[in-house]
Amino acid sequence: MRTFVVGFLLFIVYALGARWYFMCEIRQQCDDNQEIILERPQTLTLRYQDSILLEGYDQFWFAKDSIRPDLNMDNRRFISDVFRYFDYHPEQNLTIMGRMLESEVDAPAGFFENIALARAAQVELLLESAGMERGRIYLDYETIAADTLWEPMDLFVANVDSNRLQELQFSFEDMTYPDANFEYNSAEFTPGEGFLNYADSVQVYLSQHPDYRMRIIGHTDSIASQAYNEDLGMRRAESVATFFRDRGVSAEIMTQSMGESDPVAPNTLNGADNPDGRYKNRRVNLKLELSEVN
Repeated sequence: MRTFVVGFLLFIVYALGARWYFMCEIRQQCDDNQEIILERPQTLTLRYQDSILLEGYDQFWFAKDSIRPDLNMDNRRFISDVFRYFDYHPEQNLTIMGRMLESEVDAPAGFFENIALARAAQVELLLESAGMERGRIYLDYETIAADTLWEPMDLFVANVDSNRLQELQFSFEDMTYPDANFEYNSAEFTPGEGFLNYADSVQVYLSQHPDYRMRIIGHTDSIASQAYNEDLGMRRAESVATFFRDRGVSAEIMTQSMGESDPVAPNTLNGADNPDGRYKNRRVNLKLELSEVN
């Protein structure tokens, strides 16, 4: 009996070791601490409207509250295949949809507004490292009501109809923040942690690059009149400009308002109010650009 027990325990140890080797070394599905990650669904795709262009890849995996993906070999193959597709189709651009759990809404995200955008930006960096131009990549985000983030990323060919919805880039030179940084229906500016992190970097950058200026553009949703929204967008842009001037930024700061004219999401869906879309449309866009005098 004792021999049987010892043999059974040795088998368990062997089985666990074999599983670790298969998952960590062969499948590359362990984190930095060599802990096995849950089996990843092979649902990662690249889509164009209703067509699937690439499919059957392992999903990226992000630990809770983390912006850094745990990459396996299949993820790297996906990055390579996506780059190859867009290299063959220079007329098309890419949108990366990052996702987060409701419980991650307040997770640290650097100078991004939320962790979903920070995750999408990590995948953007991987594609740029593969050779894809940043100007062809746009970012978006969603919040998921679930306990586990099984599908943290979605990639699709960007909207090519510029008359419908705008696509957003979230880069240091072209950054966007929603109206969570403002009091409701007001131009009173209450910057969050992401904006403050970004502002620190912008202040240093502009002090070191006197040939650059900042352009701040205010946007609104479609509620209220067009005239009111244009005014609100301008007042919010001016509030952000005042924030930077009060911090000692001496570079040229230009402000403008697009009001409700450049939505990034539908204000209504199927005739009903779309709060998530309206939230994304109420935003300020900050652009760092060369001064015209240069």
